[in-house]
Amino acid sequence: MMPSHVGGIDIGGTKVAAIVAGESGPLARRVMPTPKSGPIDTLPEQAIALLRQACQDAGVAESDLGMVGVSSCGPFVKDGGLIGLATPNICGAHSPGLPNDWEVIPLEAGLRRHLPAVRIENDCVAALVAERTFGAVVDEPDCVYVTWSTGIGFGFCVDGHVLRGKNGNAGHAGHMLISERQDAICGCGNRGDVEGLIAGRNLGDRLGMPTAELFAAARAGDAAALAHVHEAARWFGRALYDVTTCLDTRQFVIGGSVWLHHGEWLAPLVSEEIRRHFPALTDGVELRMTKLGNLVADLGALCLVLPDDWISAWRGTQPWSRLAPLPG
Repeated sequence: MMPSHVGGIDIGGTKVAAIVAGESGPLARRVMPTPKSGPIDTLPEQAIALLRQACQDAGVAESDLGMVGVSSCGPFVKDGGLIGLATPNICGAHSPGLPNDWEVIPLEAGLRRHLPAVRIENDCVAALVAERTFGAVVDEPDCVYVTWSTGIGFGFCVDGHVLRGKNGNAGHAGHMLISERQDAICGCGNRGDVEGLIAGRNLGDRLGMPTAELFAAARAGDAAALAHVHEAARWFGRALYDVTTCLDTRQFVIGGSVWLHHGEWLAPLVSEEIRRHFPALTDGVELRMTKLGNLVADLGALCLVLPDDWISAWRGTQPWSRLAPLPG
């Protein structure tokens, strides 16, 4: 029997969002800062509490949720056969500055205590599913979703197949090592990976200034700031080139706060870096801006469990447009 409602949970390093939808579209959404202290199951327990609040706002009984999709930052590890979360942005055992000693959060086990039907995917995989369902690359068989934000993440689709890997971590190309720079330190411990070089927080930390100020100065014509931003765009383009050579992809859909604010003037630099290498592999590769903006992960969580019969109607009505964009 088709469910009357579905739920979605998006777990990021800074916020957790819960959303409830019916056949006509999203009905309610709640957002809270990501919890980073307390018992090790605090995150899944508070995510469930947030989903229940969204259900109350929508006037929907929790028992009416047929499925719940979960879009989460990674990486994932298998914890007793279930998905555990070991992200440095949340788990203090991997980032000593955080106020917890969590090593692996029992994400799936914690959620399944309350939700009998749940599907968990990496947030960039979920975003890719959303963009292929409602966004910039509907039904495109060879495409990649990329986020350039606090971190750098990817979701891969090849020959119409979304790639996941042995633990659901396919797409962690932000941790490709592409430089010998020792000052480009990533939260994972790498030096010189893509995220260490250009992710919003790492780029600003390395240069000793807030990233927003760096980009503002560059747009205002400051020569030093402009040089740093152009270098970051070239590193980003080189990462996309590397992915192109591995996957023979056709289209990149790019989101994340850095790209949403600055993509329109960085895109030519990124495209040039891709295309100046090995044209036989890179000719025809396109860059597209996400059509779903910073709602892409929330919609991605829903798209993981959305009944097929709802999709064509949603494509016509775009009911997610009634949701307020998230800040950032």
